[in-house]
Amino acid sequence: MKIDAHQHFWQPLRGDYDWMPQDNAILNRAYAPDDLAPTLDQIGIDGTVLVQAAATINETEYMLGLADATPTIKGVVGWIDFENPADFARLTRLAAHPKFLGVRPMIQDIPDVDWMLRDDVQWAYAALIDLDLTFDALGFPQHLPNFLTLIKRYPEMRVVYDHCMKPQIRDQRAGLDAFSKWAEGMSALAEETDGVCKFSGLVTEADDGWSIDDLRPFADHVLNAFGPARVMWGSDWPVCRLQAEYRDWHSVAQSLTDTLSATERADIFGGTAARFYRLA
Repeated sequence: MKIDAHQHFWQPLRGDYDWMPQDNAILNRAYAPDDLAPTLDQIGIDGTVLVQAAATINETEYMLGLADATPTIKGVVGWIDFENPADFARLTRLAAHPKFLGVRPMIQDIPDVDWMLRDDVQWAYAALIDLDLTFDALGFPQHLPNFLTLIKRYPEMRVVYDHCMKPQIRDQRAGLDAFSKWAEGMSALAEETDGVCKFSGLVTEADDGWSIDDLRPFADHVLNAFGPARVMWGSDWPVCRLQAEYRDWHSVAQSLTDTLSATERADIFGGTAARFYRLA
């Protein structure tokens, strides 16, 4: 299977996408399966992983409804309130859905960089292990040390690092060193944890005027550190549309991996996601 390991559908009229700029015409509109289906068919993508974009249970229920009606949605990564232990009951109920894969707290949007290590949220990681669910780690380079601490604390938790942990490629392009500490942190995650990495989000972090050469050192580092069997491609559509259309980012990702073997590319563009998320 060719799998897009990370994409979104949303309906802003539901009113719980607090991060979404109201004046951004690309983001602030509804995106539904019919909007993406022609592109999936054209590129030959067999299925996708639909990932939460709102910090509410209601959005998770909405996504599971879409998944029930859409064969190409192979699984859903949802959300629960890590600060509310009573949500264990909700997590247990969600885990019974055949397309529910795991959760993603929106750590990148939480001001406290140490939030993930707070005592009051530790129950949730233990619950994910007990229920055999996945954890999508969403953050920025400043979160890398804490993610290393967290995942080493819970080595049995199945974790994927979203969007290559969002290296600030725009800063690198501006002449700042956005590579060194990020690369050191990513190498530590690759070497000291069993987590896998989503090859996604790079064009968004590169900002306007990016080129494939801007992305290449970051992509090469992820591929070398984790290896293709621990890397999965994702579109991050429609967020990627801020900088590139779906097929354009897919083409760039193909170019960034064109020196790899057919087997290695098959892992990146489907096999790793299928194994990690246990997709049928």
